Amino acid sequence: MSQKRLRVGIFGGSGYGGSELLRILLFHPNVELVFVTANEQAGKAVSEVHRNLNGLTKLNFTSAPEDLSTFNDLDCIFLALPHGQAMDVVPNLPSSVKAIDLSGDFRLRSEDEFEKHYKQLHTAMGIQSEFVYGLTETNREAIKSARLIANPGCFATATILALAPVVANDLVAGRVIVDAKTGSSGSGAKPAANTHHPQRMNSFYAYKPFTHQHVPEIEQELRSVGDWTTELVFMTHSLPVARGIFASVYVEAKQAFTESQLHKLFSDFYRESFFVRLVNGSPDINWVKTTNFCDIGFATRGNQLVVFSAIDNLVKGAAGQAIQNMNLMFGLEETTGLMLVGTNP
Repeated sequence: MSQKRLRVGIFGGSGYGGSELLRILLFHPNVELVFVTANEQAGKAVSEVHRNLNGLTKLNFTSAPEDLSTFNDLDCIFLALPHGQAMDVVPNLPSSVKAIDLSGDFRLRSEDEFEKHYKQLHTAMGIQSEFVYGLTETNREAIKSARLIANPGCFATATILALAPVVANDLVAGRVIVDAKTGSSGSGAKPAANTHHPQRMNSFYAYKPFTHQHVPEIEQELRSVGDWTTELVFMTHSLPVARGIFASVYVEAKQAFTESQLHKLFSDFYRESFFVRLVNGSPDINWVKTTNFCDIGFATRGNQLVVFSAIDNLVKGAAGQAIQNMNLMFGLEETTGLMLVGTNP
């Protein structure tokens, strides 16, 4: 395993995803952060925009350069840009540079599905086939040899991790219903009328019923895990908290299960996955906030199963998982720089 420090850059460092990449990468023992872009904040100190990093870095934000060929001295680039912008960057990167895209630009293999769910044209589908889907726990071996990674969506991460062992063992008998809830940071740093935290903090509501952009992503990846042919009903809701995703996944199974049998099934499937923790009963988003863990719990009634999963949408659902993938891509221990502990309370 190489111990040389990886030269790393970040496109889009002013948002919540970029902030978390900075928070984690600044303390990664194998990383040298070379630059971080944020066009609207160009020239400002990183610590002026992200006050939690005050005294921890002397980096300043820069504008994104027009000539990307100058990046051939970099090892890895993270793209924490709004949907639609990474497709303008990736095709122009030197082939020697590895890249991890945290947006939805390269997750979907179908151009029609992308344009339907992201409401924009895709201008770089020719390179999409070179991307590996970066859900580490289900795609670990492919990630190790990848140059380009499409980091999963936060809802997709929580949902697929809850369903993968059941689908891989061909245990689904009927419709699957996912009831998923997210904190306000999932909507990004810029407030909008229906996503601004003051609007959400004392409220609770559903949004994007049947139309969330993570639905085709979830189904696409479940088909790669096993024989996924069932109907998925996927509903998302706004939680009155800042960060965290909680998903309740209801499954009609082909046979009856006890909770201990289900626990063994998941334990066997995730035996090599440090960041998946199995808990008794329900997980709690407070246990995973600021960490790269996904906590999974269960309840059963005969062949009716419910799998609960909880993640931090900004870490395991975004920046943490991206760094987990980087570690694998460069032959590092998967947990390097990610031994992040939550708080109690």
